[in-house]
Amino acid sequence: MLNSSRLIDITTVLLAAGLLLPACHAEKQLSLPQPEAIAASPDTRMATPEHAVEISSQRDSSRAIEADAEGVLLNSIFTAVAPSVVHIKVAQQMSGLEHPQIPEYFNFEFPFPDSPDEFFQQGEGSGFVLDKNGYIITNYHVVRDAERLEVTFFDGLTARAELIGGDPDSDLAVIRVAIDTEMLHPVKLGDSDQVFIGQRALAIGNPFGQTWTLTAGIVSALGRTMRSGNSQFSIPEMIQTDAAINPGNSGGPLLDAEGRVVGVNTMILSQSRSSAGVGFAVPVNIVKQVAPVLISSGSYTYPWLGVSGSNLSLDVIEAMELDPLQRGALVIEVIEDSPAARAGLRGSEEQLEIAGQEVYIGGDIIVAIERTPVRGMNDLIVYLVKHTRPEDTVMLTVLRDNEEISLHVKLKPRPVS
Repeated sequence: MLNSSRLIDITTVLLAAGLLLPACHAEKQLSLPQPEAIAASPDTRMATPEHAVEISSQRDSSRAIEADAEGVLLNSIFTAVAPSVVHIKVAQQMSGLEHPQIPEYFNFEFPFPDSPDEFFQQGEGSGFVLDKNGYIITNYHVVRDAERLEVTFFDGLTARAELIGGDPDSDLAVIRVAIDTEMLHPVKLGDSDQVFIGQRALAIGNPFGQTWTLTAGIVSALGRTMRSGNSQFSIPEMIQTDAAINPGNSGGPLLDAEGRVVGVNTMILSQSRSSAGVGFAVPVNIVKQVAPVLISSGSYTYPWLGVSGSNLSLDVIEAMELDPLQRGALVIEVIEDSPAARAGLRGSEEQLEIAGQEVYIGGDIIVAIERTPVRGMNDLIVYLVKHTRPEDTVMLTVLRDNEEISLHVKLKPRPVS
């Protein structure tokens, strides 16, 4: 669905140099010596124009074989994984006053006779089969507030589905269909910790309702921390890809070159609300962590520290007279009655205006958690999400007034957004 997608349009540039390569190649052929000048030398027979054409054809054929091999690989992955991908249709009940396309004043000027008090808004997205029990992974925003769920498989089978559980903080949800296990084709899950920038990335989904569409690209960045759009908390370690992700791709798999799921396609950043080469996927290791709990209990609870903060900018380093190489997470605000407040963590005490912007200084700087270095807020969020649970006690190493101290914090469950 990707209704909350937002971003920056990227203009695609076609390099003229690539188009000029055949012309350059042809020019070299025209500059060859005449046959008479080289006929006496047996070792130079392959340099004749006739043989030059033959060599060129062989090279062109080699290029064609390489291109075919790439196509065969992509088709093989699609053929293997497409039966695991589903098209999800959603019906959400809304009141007439909530219709997003009718201005509030419209009914007063041009009333609709017998306008219904309630109606169903239709939506759609993607998902993939997790196991033979009929559990399907998708995005929380795809199935949020759904009254009816309909799942269509690659072979045309359509079945009703029920919502098992959802996690707004990671934008993940689990739904279930009750069909014969022989008709279910679970995906293979990869390891998102092993994903690297530049590796091949493929997406299968239903963009704009165009079912089972394959797009391909690369992993263009890692470690992005993004707000899910469903809560005040962020999703850590999101995978960025230039494989085309569009409305309707939400909930579908992001795959590696072996057809294993490495992420769940979730959002794009685009001012035009269409693919601009910047798509994001929830890492599959978060799926492995969250999905079993959603299946067993319907919800997932994260640990909560209770601070807001930022990375150390150059302005902050200079204003606080820190070592230029200092790294850490600057605590800006400590939430009242939070675990951080009870442990004595301090927020920023002073606000400066530098180059027209407000800069907070003077707070504690978290430089390590459980002796694991913290270079910025992202490191802190990743550690809390991946390695801790509510009621755990963790040790924070804090830089306060240029001296390191240790604070022990007992984590609590995140408050409901």
